Amino acid sequence: MQPRLLCLLFTLAPISLLAQDHTNDATAAAAAAATTPAPSAAQAKQGPGRGKGGGGGGGRGGDPAAAVAEMHRIMAAPGELSKGQKLFETHCSTCHGPKGEGSRGPTLAQPSLPRAGDDPSLVRIVQGGIPGTEMPRVMLQPGEAPFIAAYVRTLGQIPLEKVPGDPAKGAEVFSTKGACLSCHTRDGQGVAFGPDLTNIGQRRSVAFLRRSLVEPAADVPQSFEPYRADVSLPLNFSYIRAKTKAGKEYAGIRVNEDTYSIQFRDVTGEIHSFYKKELAELKKDQASPMPVYGALLAPAELDDVLAYLVSLRGKKT
Repeated sequence: MQPRLLCLLFTLAPISLLAQDHTNDATAAAAAAATTPAPSAAQAKQGPGRGKGGGGGGGRGGDPAAAVAEMHRIMAAPGELSKGQKLFETHCSTCHGPKGEGSRGPTLAQPSLPRAGDDPSLVRIVQGGIPGTEMPRVMLQPGEAPFIAAYVRTLGQIPLEKVPGDPAKGAEVFSTKGACLSCHTRDGQGVAFGPDLTNIGQRRSVAFLRRSLVEPAADVPQSFEPYRADVSLPLNFSYIRAKTKAGKEYAGIRVNEDTYSIQFRDVTGEIHSFYKKELAELKKDQASPMPVYGALLAPAELDDVLAYLVSLRGKKT
């Protein structure tokens, strides 16, 4: 297939943090079900907390119902949650923050998790990850997944962080001086050059959002990883600068790449596709194209925009 013919396909798959974020639970459940062996008769008799490792299927595979039952047992025994906390800090805090506040992974410190609205879904995700995202299948020992799931549920009891600023004023700055919709989308409006912001307040912590405004390059991966079809942003982030042999220059965010071709989206949302042999120059930058708003906005305006972003939780504004 010619690379330029791929453009129509890529326009159906806009870049979003939800790339980095998680797919729906039905997909995760199907993937987990396809790879989860049925429990043996001996395992079924053991029940939760009695098998090897004390997990009742709480590691990779096993009986899902037993793993959920074990999770509930742990939640009813607060003294055991410290084990879940330690496992979370080991396996999860790098992406989700030490208290689930979110970093390059979604915020977990909220009452309802968009991709794990019930306990079976949460346990499945902890056990098997979510294919096609940065949420990996972690190498856990038998019995550890229910401890992590139980601890994650306790994070939802942490009160939402209050932020200074006026969301209404922030919405005005967002749409005018900030010109955010020239690169981002919100409720279907704007340009899909950067991540969608429709529910960014639900997916990212206050600290992460502030850092993204004042130091946008801080969370950009500082390595030139090859493009991976099984993940999305931010691990696939690369800002492309290309120059054809005819001297025409292009720039944009990479959306796909293989050995022979590359595709990227420019700031207008247009997809460009080239065979690499057609290019005189091909540069990949890790610098974020997002403006440094700490230098463009007054401190009060920055607080207002931050308050507005926090308020974006998937509802129409």
